[in-house]
Amino acid sequence: MSVLYQKVSDVLEWVDKNGDPRIKEYWLMDSPWPVVIILTAYLYFVLNAGPKFMKYRGPLKIDRIVMVYNVVQVLCSAYLVKEAFRLIWLQGDFKSINCIEIDYSDTDKARNILSAVWVYFFSKVLDLLDTIFFVLRKKQNQVTFLHIYHHSMVLMFGWSVIKFYPGGQIILFGTINAFVHVVMYSYYFLTILKPEYKKAWWKKHLTQLQLIQFVITGLHGCTALLTSGCSYPKFILALAMPQDMFMFILFWDFYKKAYKQPKNKLT
Repeated sequence: MSVLYQKVSDVLEWVDKNGDPRIKEYWLMDSPWPVVIILTAYLYFVLNAGPKFMKYRGPLKIDRIVMVYNVVQVLCSAYLVKEAFRLIWLQGDFKSINCIEIDYSDTDKARNILSAVWVYFFSKVLDLLDTIFFVLRKKQNQVTFLHIYHHSMVLMFGWSVIKFYPGGQIILFGTINAFVHVVMYSYYFLTILKPEYKKAWWKKHLTQLQLIQFVITGLHGCTALLTSGCSYPKFILALAMPQDMFMFILFWDFYKKAYKQPKNKLT
């Protein structure tokens, strides 16, 4: 036990020593333990405690809470898109779209980028509520491997990258992902306000938009890996690309099953 404790202590010491010191002051970023605890509690609830709690209960009527949550997500994602354009894309002070380096200065702009990157990470913490709402509304069929893996992986990978390399190349993915979330949570809000929108013809285009997101970020990762003279760590791109492809495969499988199933032929 003492050996395991020492190993964990060594890892925590290494994280503290090598992480970006500027991000330590932000909530949940000083140590990996808060995120580990949040993810453990999340998985335990959505896979075990939640379904057991709801087994003999009817769906909880939390539509108003979910509507407020959707509005918060839309506003948060819209803020991130705005900040990305204000601080990065409209400034044009990067070498190319394949080389967006991290601003390690102590300027107001660098601090604003740091704050926006943290808000993006925290939005991934809020995303976990999606699954919790599914459980409380007894929509367990929506608690799929894709759903749980997606939320868990993005949160873990997001914390790890932001802890050591806040900003840079990940801003492109963050911008696209935030835009997708603006559209997605707006749709979720409308489906509560007008349930008939759940069967609207444009519903499948949300999944198409998510697939396009993974194609764009995957292609960007490939070209960025081949770009020379850029200080942004290429190993992050190398780690992110397999996840990007895996998520595309999972979302494509969902899309085929949900929208491309062959119609039953009349006999």
